[in-house]
Amino acid sequence: MKKIYWAVLAILLTGLLLLAACAPSQQPQGQPYPYGPGGMMGPGMMGPGMMGPGMMGPGGTMGSWGLYNPDAEQISIDDAAEAAEQYLQAYYGKNLVLKEVMDFAWNYYAEVEEEDTGVHALELIIDKYTGQVSPEMGPNMMWNTKYGMMGSYYGEPTTDMPVTPEQAQEVAQKFLDKNLPGYTVGEADTFYGYYTLHTIEDGQIEGMLSVSGYDSSIWYHNWHGSFIDMKEFGEH
Repeated sequence: MKKIYWAVLAILLTGLLLLAACAPSQQPQGQPYPYGPGGMMGPGMMGPGMMGPGMMGPGGTMGSWGLYNPDAEQISIDDAAEAAEQYLQAYYGKNLVLKEVMDFAWNYYAEVEEEDTGVHALELIIDKYTGQVSPEMGPNMMWNTKYGMMGSYYGEPTTDMPVTPEQAQEVAQKFLDKNLPGYTVGEADTFYGYYTLHTIEDGQIEGMLSVSGYDSSIWYHNWHGSFIDMKEFGEH
C-alpha cells in the first residue's frame, strides 16, 4: 500500500511542477511570491515552496497565477473574509464556517471549521490583490485526511490520532527551541490528520506551523511573510 501511495504522490508532484513551470510569472511591484524557498518538515514530505496558492480548487480548476492588474490595490481583511465565505458556500455548502482571517505581508490566511462538530476543517489562502481563494498548500493538502489530497491513505477521517494536542504542542516547542530560539507556540488547533499552532515572538503572533497527528512531523508555514493583523469570527 505504501509503495502505491508514494507512486501516486510522485505522479501528482510531477504534474504540479509542470503546471507551475507553465504559469505566468508576472507579480505586482514589490509583492514577493507567496511561498517560501523549501521548508522545515518531517521525512518524506515535499517542501512548501513547490506549490503556490491559486493552483487548484476543490473542483480541480486552475487559478490565475500572477495575473495582476498593475493598478490593483490590496483588498481589505473584510473583503478577504467575504471572499472566503463565498468560496465555502460554493464548494462546501453551509456546514463549513469561517473561524478567523489573518493578514500577512504576502497573503491572507483563513481558518475554517465544521459547524456541527467544531473540528477545524480547512486552511485557505486569499490573494491580497485579486481576492482569489485557494486551498493552502502544505499540511492542508497533504496531511488533511478528510478534505486533503491524500485522505484515503489514512482510512476513515478522524481526530483521534496517535499524537495528542498536548504532544503536538510539546513537539512544536522543541522544534522552535532548536531552530527559532525565543519563539513559543500557542494552543494546537485540531484538524483531521494534523494540528496547526501559532508561533509567537515577544508575546505577538509571528506565524504558524503544523504537526502531523500520526508521526509528529513538523511543517513550518514559510509562505505568508510577516504577520500584520487578524480578525476572529463567531465562536462555535
